[in-house]
Amino acid sequence: MIANLEYATLQQIWWILCSVVGSLFLFLTFVQGGNTLLWQVAKNDVEKNLVINSLGRKWELTFTTLVLFGGALFAAFPKFYATSFGGAYWVWMLILFTFIVQAVSYEYRKKPDNFLGAKVYEIFLLINGTVGILLIGAAVGTFFTGSNFTLNLLNQMTWTNPLRGLEAAFSLFNLSLGLFLVFNARVLGGMYLLNNIDFSGMDEFQARLRKAVLINFVCALPFLLYVLVSLILMRGFSVDEAGVVSMVANKYLLNLLAMPLVLGLLLVGLVLVIVAVLITVFNGSSKGIWLAGLGTVLVGLSIFFLAGFNNTPFYPSKADLQSSLTIANASSSHYTLTAMTYVALGIPFVLAYIAYVWSKMDGKKLEAHEVVDHEGY
Repeated sequence: MIANLEYATLQQIWWILCSVVGSLFLFLTFVQGGNTLLWQVAKNDVEKNLVINSLGRKWELTFTTLVLFGGALFAAFPKFYATSFGGAYWVWMLILFTFIVQAVSYEYRKKPDNFLGAKVYEIFLLINGTVGILLIGAAVGTFFTGSNFTLNLLNQMTWTNPLRGLEAAFSLFNLSLGLFLVFNARVLGGMYLLNNIDFSGMDEFQARLRKAVLINFVCALPFLLYVLVSLILMRGFSVDEAGVVSMVANKYLLNLLAMPLVLGLLLVGLVLVIVAVLITVFNGSSKGIWLAGLGTVLVGLSIFFLAGFNNTPFYPSKADLQSSLTIANASSSHYTLTAMTYVALGIPFVLAYIAYVWSKMDGKKLEAHEVVDHEGY
């Protein structure tokens, strides 16, 4: 049955699958967001160790999902992978570096004879949660604002800006999207810690976390508002049936109107995040992470769908419109996508295993004596 699917259908399926992985990654950035809260909410070594050990149970999931996202894009849309990772390599190398120092920090922060000291590794965690997520947001923003590359008839790529991708962070739209993701990750991180830690005898610590959730949500709102208004008003990239790319007024607003499901995903996702913040801050709930996590995934899906569907180049070129990449011209062959789709049938079993392991790991909340009596991160 899969082998009989049309080429265009397989291309769309794989854009959806890549979007799902990317959106799950945005949810898992609660690890990075929690890292950045360390300086704000932890006032002593016990609280600091609780934060780091709680997040340390999940940091591999975020890193693995980021690698999986890159791998899925490489396999399904190799022309995009070659163009972006081959041209904007400084931004991607810096992103990967921030995730590498995160892994190193969790491994060596509490090692005996640590000559750098624990604070240096805690600074590395802060860099990962701020610079890393900011640059990821800026990179995603180029799906709408475009990048500086050209492709010739042999698909040889030329990057036209010497900053090699770092220039994306100087766009107000890209920067705003990146800052929104940073603050949203901090909101998610606070909610996860509230759900994962036993606060018996630590009411002030819990109160600081709830306050941090509210403060970071309020900080995220201006950047979210700017991104949404810009998407509605900005000129966007469109491709016609002949494959000719042109600029169209209010392109992404037209996409939302043409795809009511995507608009619904965006609105429901935003509402879920808002509700999660309200019940966390004002109702004292510890379950907000699940509503906010689902909301973040839905918003992420709407962003990826908005960028790739409805005759829209998902990786447009500012330097040469006709070099822009679409789902149709950037994907692997019909044979490759078919083979990958058969393999993808195993994804539900992998997700079920992850859910099972997660439930076992978080079945019992982290208690203070666990980070005092036992060696941790």
